[in-house]
Amino acid sequence: MQKKIIITGGCGYIGSHTVVECLENYTKKNGYDEDFEIISIDNHLNSSSSVLQNIEQLTGRKVKNYDTNLCDYQKTKEIFEKENKNTHFIGIIHFAALKSVPDSVTDPIFYYQNNLNSLLNILKLSKEYKIDNFIFSSSCSVYGNTRELPVSENTPFGNAESPYAYTKQVGERMIIDFAKTSQNQKFVLLRYFNPVGAHISAIIGEDPKNPPTSLVPIITLTAAEKRDKMIVHGSDYETRDGSCIRDYIHVSDIAEAHRLAIDYLARNANRKINQIEIFNLGTGNGVTVLEAIKAFEKVSNKKLNYELGERREGDVVEIYADNTKAKDILGWSAKFGIEEMMLSAWKWQQKIL
Repeated sequence: MQKKIIITGGCGYIGSHTVVECLENYTKKNGYDEDFEIISIDNHLNSSSSVLQNIEQLTGRKVKNYDTNLCDYQKTKEIFEKENKNTHFIGIIHFAALKSVPDSVTDPIFYYQNNLNSLLNILKLSKEYKIDNFIFSSSCSVYGNTRELPVSENTPFGNAESPYAYTKQVGERMIIDFAKTSQNQKFVLLRYFNPVGAHISAIIGEDPKNPPTSLVPIITLTAAEKRDKMIVHGSDYETRDGSCIRDYIHVSDIAEAHRLAIDYLARNANRKINQIEIFNLGTGNGVTVLEAIKAFEKVSNKKLNYELGERREGDVVEIYADNTKAKDILGWSAKFGIEEMMLSAWKWQQKIL
């Protein structure tokens, strides 16, 4: 019987790194043979099909991808039906979602439609096809502008500062309510802080179709002279240098956490564990936007052309993680520092110039 993990959004930024992490490490550490397979579902709304060749180059393994919109229930069900034959599903890792804070402010209806309908469909199908283990891609944005720092998993939700953040709050609530009706399933909700960087090989990295709105791709594009300049959104916050504070975390560290999370659920299939576990994924250190710029300038030996601008709607002032729970239960910890993150992002940018 074939063993499979379904990864939605497997051609995206974090999804592709998690595919590589699972192919390189999950089988070796869990005793699965060559029948182990990853099935990606990604309609390339904000990703490229070329990443599949890059994954094969890195791992020596081909990954099957279905170019399907997860909001289309019937077409998505056809995938599950086809892949269900003679199969043991280890679990689902659900990445597929739009993630830009400013884009969600501009077009909130599209964000609600895409992010929530896709999750609804995947949840229904996971139950119908008896896939017991479910990993959800959440976000630290669920905490809003919290006064409790560092934030733990018990920190209450704040007001969502953007429609994107609200889709993550609602998504988590949907899973909590759904779990009550599906006692055989177990869920891990991973609240990422700020994913940055690229695979150490520079073979895969962040390469969205839409113009990036997050800090590090804007930094690297500016350094590569693909942008005339960059704007630091806000210099009058009550922080140590006036710019926002974030907990930047390397994408490969996040990918490892997903592999550990699905292994945690699979290993404990016949043991009594919490039906839902929530983990923060962050380094535990807050870095200002201006500090991140300085770190990039140091490792790249390039001076960035940037200006201090107005605050941006939807931005949280300051947030960083208490990651103790992920360390204790998953055995996970962040391995990359801010300079390593910036250097990997710059090497990737130079490759795709």
